[in-house]
Amino acid sequence: MVSSQQLAGIIPPLVTPFRDDGSIDEQAHRAEVRYMIETAKVHGVAVCGSTGEGHTLSTEETRQIVAWTVEEAAGRIPVIAGIIANSTQAVVERARALADLRVAALQVTPVHYVFRPDDEAMVKHFGEIAQRTARPVLIYNVIPWSYLQPPLLIRILREDNGVVGVKQSASDMKALADLLLLIEEAGITNRVRILSAVDALLYPSLQIGSHGAIAAILSAVPDWCVDLWHAVQAGDHAKALILHKRLLRLWNAIDAPNLPANVRTVMRFRNRPGGVPRPPMPPSSPMQTARIEAALQA
Repeated sequence: MVSSQQLAGIIPPLVTPFRDDGSIDEQAHRAEVRYMIETAKVHGVAVCGSTGEGHTLSTEETRQIVAWTVEEAAGRIPVIAGIIANSTQAVVERARALADLRVAALQVTPVHYVFRPDDEAMVKHFGEIAQRTARPVLIYNVIPWSYLQPPLLIRILREDNGVVGVKQSASDMKALADLLLLIEEAGITNRVRILSAVDALLYPSLQIGSHGAIAAILSAVPDWCVDLWHAVQAGDHAKALILHKRLLRLWNAIDAPNLPANVRTVMRFRNRPGGVPRPPMPPSSPMQTARIEAALQA
């Protein structure tokens, strides 16, 4: 089992390069993994999450994407596999399809359908996933109607050693700060990782102690984010503030319901093919494209 300490730093959640006919471009995906590792120098990659439109993927497609990623990574960085499903059994079945692949952790959302399990059921859900898959589990706290408050997250982290961290999203910096404080008070800091998905505020996220980030902005401009990580680690806050402003301008241009499409538009401007979104998600509009280009030029 991977050490939770490996899940740290800049971990971009990759887009899935769909073709116009809905198929997945294997060569474009492999090229992006190589770019992330060899050029951007990221610390890990995540696939099949929200940015990768994992909710649209079949189990077979998920396995293909994870397998391609693991092959290209070749042990150089950890690979996190996203699973977005609506039942404990469905998550376990998808995870078992990846059982022979070298995956560092499973990034699992709470159920995303409208019926939210109560807290006891949520604790059992994540504990059972960790036990039945024998893989480290990272909770992706993003679903508005299945949102997990910090006390519940800490309970899950304390009660099951197989749940090794939280990817905190929903633009909730207070929850992120509370999680970092509560894992310290619970005495589980050495075992648990709290990762930021608060794209607009990566700099303050890292400043207050986040162990890293898995957020869409990382996939758009991974080199900027790696530079920010190193600036914060070195205590170079003048440089970090400049990078923060640059990232915030870009985030303000791409933040929209078709965020994965807008990440692809950034990639295209930077000569990295990302394919198209899977319908019914629309591509970037002309207005969005113009805003993205202006933010990159600025």
